[in-house]
Amino acid sequence: METVVNKSVDFSFEEFQAIRNRSLGRLIGRLKRHIHEHAEPILHAKGHTDFKLSSLAFIANIDENGTTNNELAKKACVTKQAISKVIKELEEHGYVYTRPNEADARSSVIFLDERGKQLFVDLNEAMNDVRARFNKAVGAKKCQQMIDTMYDLLAVLDAEEEGQKS
Repeated sequence: METVVNKSVDFSFEEFQAIRNRSLGRLIGRLKRHIHEHAEPILHAKGHTDFKLSSLAFIANIDENGTTNNELAKKACVTKQAISKVIKELEEHGYVYTRPNEADARSSVIFLDERGKQLFVDLNEAMNDVRARFNKAVGAKKCQQMIDTMYDLLAVLDAEEEGQKS
């Protein structure tokens, strides 16, 4: 198959570089990397060497009274198979435990174990450290404005998404 190149495209690597450096997706990804690189060593020092921050999206959606694997898959926006794999790992490491779902024998209910609760205490400390680092870099007011804006934006986007599902 022959690739057709449109020779009339006005493309500048300098302009592309400037756009790329301020790309929202790229900025969010880089910020997430900085958060992980700073928080992970703190968690490891507190004994959570077997916890992957990528599992946070799953474990953070477990409610006090437990959450079914189906609900967790919806909240974390992943498949039930992906949830099952991660929950199995988290259970093996003592962060969660499961019980059969009394309302639906095909599913189980997932709860935070004591180690999972301790993880959140330690994670809060790590994130306070990250926040202090961000405050020092750009000032507390700008950092708070960024958080408030992201919170507001996600509230609107989540509501729109929920409305589309109805």
